[in-house]
Amino acid sequence: MLRFLRFAALFGGLILSASALAVDIDAASYGYPLSNPFEATIATTPPDLRPKLPLDEDINQSDRSITLRPERAFELPDNFWPVKKLTYRIATQDKAAPLIFLIAGTGARYDSSLNEYLKKLYYQAGYHVVQLSSPTSFDFISAASRFATPGITKEDAEDMYRVMQAVRAQNPKVPVTDYYLTGYSLGALDAAFVAHLDETRRSFNFKKVLLLNPPVNLYTSITNLDKLVQTEVKGITSSTTFYELVLNKLTRYFQQKGYIDLNDALLYDFQQSKQHLTNEQMAMLIGTSFRFSAADIAFTSDLINRRGLITPPKFPITEGTSLTPFLKRALQCDFDCYITEQVIPMWRARTDGGSLLQLIDQVSLYALKDYLHDSPKIAVMHNADDVILGPGDLGFLRKTFGDRLTVYPLGGHCGNLNYRVNSDAMLEFFRG
Repeated sequence: MLRFLRFAALFGGLILSASALAVDIDAASYGYPLSNPFEATIATTPPDLRPKLPLDEDINQSDRSITLRPERAFELPDNFWPVKKLTYRIATQDKAAPLIFLIAGTGARYDSSLNEYLKKLYYQAGYHVVQLSSPTSFDFISAASRFATPGITKEDAEDMYRVMQAVRAQNPKVPVTDYYLTGYSLGALDAAFVAHLDETRRSFNFKKVLLLNPPVNLYTSITNLDKLVQTEVKGITSSTTFYELVLNKLTRYFQQKGYIDLNDALLYDFQQSKQHLTNEQMAMLIGTSFRFSAADIAFTSDLINRRGLITPPKFPITEGTSLTPFLKRALQCDFDCYITEQVIPMWRARTDGGSLLQLIDQVSLYALKDYLHDSPKIAVMHNADDVILGPGDLGFLRKTFGDRLTVYPLGGHCGNLNYRVNSDAMLEFFRG
């Protein structure tokens, strides 16, 4: 609590000014306890340093589905029936209030843990909240993506905008005073492109947009994460896999505790134990999670478009078909492979596109540099030790956003979003 008060005092004279977010927070004033970016990314914030949030039963919320019917060359296979409609979650107040759209990160559904946390944070503060899946998630690709090949951020944003409009049309009785927008990780990049699109479409006229830990250069970010899978991990042999190593550590951890407790504090508590993961093991865990997301995207895009790279185009797939062989094949394709084999060919066929470097510029924040520089309603919160950042990325953010950028010294990739200091800063931004 004392750390929080010191931080609040530091911000006290700045909170009402336009330059409130122009602070490079130093580690001593910040008080976030995890200095290892891998550990912060995995374990996030210690439970006693998180904000108190409402329980699910205290939130007026429901899951709803919309049918978008994107026009495609091929129909979805029979086993895609659960995702022919796109599901989202909406939480509403009992009075007129601003509405915040939340966009999930890479491969994540609308009900991801971070989206759930952000929903509770903003709902408690009096906002209507709509949780949306990432354009790279299995359900969004299947039900809402026109080309079923996410990665061209401008087109992903157009698909997302169409979803937002459909959500609003399905909830005409929700009394909305203003519209806000935020996203984390890849969802933050999507949010920037959605905000830019709205400047011409004017369907929402977003009052404020907050980008949380966005990739600056998308290709740099995915390359950083892809490389983590190649980390050499001590203890892995021809007879012991990485997953067995981690499972054995967890087993010993629970044996020492005397019980199994799978709550949201598990990973933080586990990392404080003797069985904690090493840097190399944590890097491999983060990279492996990302590789599964890449495999899911590559498999889904290939199957819907009948490209034959992972699944033979005429292979009969029904509800009873085992997808294990195709998953194994998809896991051999990292994000660089997906971009090379699926995104670039589609981009070139549709737009007479050029080189990989030209594509990278078009799908990253670079493409919106002038807009982001001149738009006072858009702000960024990032971490100096974020594993998705590359050389020059923070410099680009500083030059582009100026006093609308907050740089925290610690937190890894989105690991400090549920820290009290960060949650207060997020709420303060939208309150103005």
